[in-house]
Amino acid sequence: MSQQPFLAELRNVSFGYGDRLVLRDVSLAVPRGKVTALMGASGGGKTTVLRLIGGQQHARQGQVLFDGRDVGAFDAHGLYAARRRMGMLFQFGALFTDRSVFDNVAFPLREHTDLPEALIRDVVLMKLGAVGLRGARDLMPSEVSGGMARRVALARAIALDPELVMYDEPFAGLDPISLGTTARLIRELGEAMGLTSLIVSHDLDETFRIADHVVVLANGGIAAQGTPAEVRGSTDPLVHQFVNALPEGPVHFHYPAPDAAQDFSTFH
Repeated sequence: MSQQPFLAELRNVSFGYGDRLVLRDVSLAVPRGKVTALMGASGGGKTTVLRLIGGQQHARQGQVLFDGRDVGAFDAHGLYAARRRMGMLFQFGALFTDRSVFDNVAFPLREHTDLPEALIRDVVLMKLGAVGLRGARDLMPSEVSGGMARRVALARAIALDPELVMYDEPFAGLDPISLGTTARLIRELGEAMGLTSLIVSHDLDETFRIADHVVVLANGGIAAQGTPAEVRGSTDPLVHQFVNALPEGPVHFHYPAPDAAQDFSTFH
């Protein structure tokens, strides 16, 4: 059987929280072996897409596919099997604060495999070596910088040799050096391991530098998608505002309010 060209897909997906619809009839595909970026204003549904692919949420309508199979139709066994093929780098790393760097990276191996401890040690040191932190294995999360913590989280995300790694704001809160290092690692590890990467990010420059494919979500749908150059050149007013960081456009600076003269004179 030929390999699916897309490792993950949303087909005509709608999803909401309560009465608020976040995604409306959205279709997008994550090409296998590439870096795909999900971008857009806050609250646009980017992290929701990650949760749908990971099976934490279920679409109200449409299909969410992983390697050609409907995630929403998985039983518990099938869902956990699919998740073992996924890695997740949470916003700000989300390391276990009471476990060492080594034990943080070892956690998924101990949880999901029957590997002997000696082999787990070798795998952990190899993954830490890949992110340049083999020497930090005995430190606690409180003893490493924010950028190092993000790299530990990346080593943990790739501990099980996943096919898909999802990144939720991997660059948030990082200084320029750490940000550049993290971005380079995402790209280089993806190429070296044949990973498919899906990144939720607001950092335009660094994300556009490493992405092969960019999807911009807005108003419950897809405002633009294509290569970074194609998205930068979009004539859609909202996309133009977003990629150029303009304060005014379809997304307004001022929240809707009564006329100022009327508002200020109400109690006079």
